[in-house]
Amino acid sequence: MVFSRMIPAMLGALAMLAITVQPTAADDDTYSQDEIVQNAAGFFGATTEAVAKVVQHVFSEQGLPDAYIKGDEGSGAVVVGLRYGSGWLIRKGHEPLKIYWQGPSVGWDLGGNASKVFVLVYNLKQEDLLFQRFPGVEGSIYVVAGIGVNYLKSGNITVAPMRTGVGLRAGVNAGYLSFTREHTLNPF
Repeated sequence: MVFSRMIPAMLGALAMLAITVQPTAADDDTYSQDEIVQNAAGFFGATTEAVAKVVQHVFSEQGLPDAYIKGDEGSGAVVVGLRYGSGWLIRKGHEPLKIYWQGPSVGWDLGGNASKVFVLVYNLKQEDLLFQRFPGVEGSIYVVAGIGVNYLKSGNITVAPMRTGVGLRAGVNAGYLSFTREHTLNPF
């Protein structure tokens, strides 16, 4: 009799446990907010608090990324701009992959800058899908170091480059980034 009363209570407790258990980044191929904050802060050499604010904003809009890129880039513009970079694509369960990116831009834009770049990548089921053009609009002011982010999207894949850099540049532009396996001077 006591045993028969315990079964519904045990089933109820198991049901509550199943409802409250949320999948975490450790359960799949995505990265948690804490993993990204720690990796980005270490890469940028910035305080965890400064990076956490930017990462929290991106996570609230995009969710959990399934890859990220760490690298460096340089860019400059006088109305028409060019950007070149290189880094490493990091995915859980895969070896880091050396990649390059480049792209033109046009807009009200003047100056140049050098940046460290930490890119969050969303919905990248196969690394080959990264090697395409990602159009977007960017506004920036570089006078001293700071962290900025923008979103670029192609199909279901979204990339969110976070940049911190130095230089003297201000403007708003439209353009694209093209990711490649090989370094190229051709931004198109």
